[in-house]
Amino acid sequence: MPQSYDVTAESTAPPEAVWALLLDAPSWPSWSRVDALEVSRSTGLSADGRDGVGAVRAFRTGKVVTLERITALEPERRFAYEGVENPQMTGYEAAVELTALSDGGTRIRWHGTYSARWGRRWLFERYLRGFMRTMATGLAQHAAGVARKG
Repeated sequence: MPQSYDVTAESTAPPEAVWALLLDAPSWPSWSRVDALEVSRSTGLSADGRDGVGAVRAFRTGKVVTLERITALEPERRFAYEGVENPQMTGYEAAVELTALSDGGTRIRWHGTYSARWGRRWLFERYLRGFMRTMATGLAQHAAGVARKG
């Protein structure tokens, strides 16, 4: 049975500012727990920082490199991706959904499903939920800072 996570965060930044960061793989280490984008292991990256459907991004966190393929883009609303290679889990599918708030900000909902290796499921579930919460919060805070400077 697949496991899941579902976290939310709110940003004072408008959806377009949050969206721009999601598309721009090189920006991820500046707002997330990802240490680096491994360009040599990525494919289909856009030179303008607006990766499209099919782009595979290789992110390194510590010594672990995960590859994720963008599967759907609904501009300023929904960013979906799937795991291509991950030593900790299989069947990974996730989406980041953006909802414009009446005050001009954005609600970020980051959710996904996956299967962790047997024996690590409960530990990994707890770890991943916290990890993804910091991803959503980091995205919200960084987008707000970018929008203020904008």
